[in-house]
Amino acid sequence: MSGLKLFHTTNSGVTEVMPRLADAEADVQGLVEAHMETMLGVRFLASEYVIECADAGRIDSLGLDENGAPVVVEYKRGTDAGVINQGLYYMSWLSAHKDSFRHLVRDRLGVTAASQVLWSAPRLICVAGDFTRYDAHAVREHRRSIDLVRYRFFGKDLIGLETVASVTGRTPAVRRVRRGAAGLPPVRGQGGALTELAEAVDEVLLGLGDGVSRVQRKQYRAYQRLRNFACVCPPQKTKLLIYLKADPKEVDLVPGLTRDVTGLGHHGTGDLEVQLRSERDVERAVDLFRASYAAA
Repeated sequence: MSGLKLFHTTNSGVTEVMPRLADAEADVQGLVEAHMETMLGVRFLASEYVIECADAGRIDSLGLDENGAPVVVEYKRGTDAGVINQGLYYMSWLSAHKDSFRHLVRDRLGVTAASQVLWSAPRLICVAGDFTRYDAHAVREHRRSIDLVRYRFFGKDLIGLETVASVTGRTPAVRRVRRGAAGLPPVRGQGGALTELAEAVDEVLLGLGDGVSRVQRKQYRAYQRLRNFACVCPPQKTKLLIYLKADPKEVDLVPGLTRDVTGLGHHGTGDLEVQLRSERDVERAVDLFRASYAAA
């Protein structure tokens, strides 16, 4: 399965290599909830959250993603055509009951997190044994942010996740422009050069592959697949700062271009800081962008 990411859930060795489905839906849910931040980039809030509505119901999992957006996660053991509609129903309920969600965030993560919930970008993540081509088509018809994620178990302590489809309800179709090997639009003139550089970076990041969406926060703009892979801060006087999910320990750090910020406070997410001052710097950083995209 292309794009499959494997996650160890215990320290024991793998005793079985053939991929398999879970014995029960609850097995998938329990494993993902126990490692939700590592697997999905989502902070876990609640399991089997009961909602008050005419038909009643329980949201499998509720969480808050890296940018503060509410996340509904629904699970199915195998293939189930109803999982998307069920999740959309819960998303609608959530948007109509924002106070209930804020109270949940406040109780679990504190007042600051509750005050910064990003209601402009709620998300639905469906984790299932498989999806049909009709499911992938259906999510593209909705004006919502939806991720379809296929799982497989390998032995007792290894789970693989693969993003089958990822769409956003807010990001327009990316305009593809070929500008040399790096895919860069030209940086025009000296006036407003960093702003134009940020626009060039925006196009490069959106053009890295399918399923890239961007989320605007006051302090940064995040680019994500299932998880954030780049966070771009507003231009400073002389440079543009970008934070990536690429592992700094696997990068040959270049003074003035890249820096390990593991454990250091900064806006956005990621432990590798990239400092851009010119179009040439963007060209030097493109491979790092690709590595971070692949890691997400």
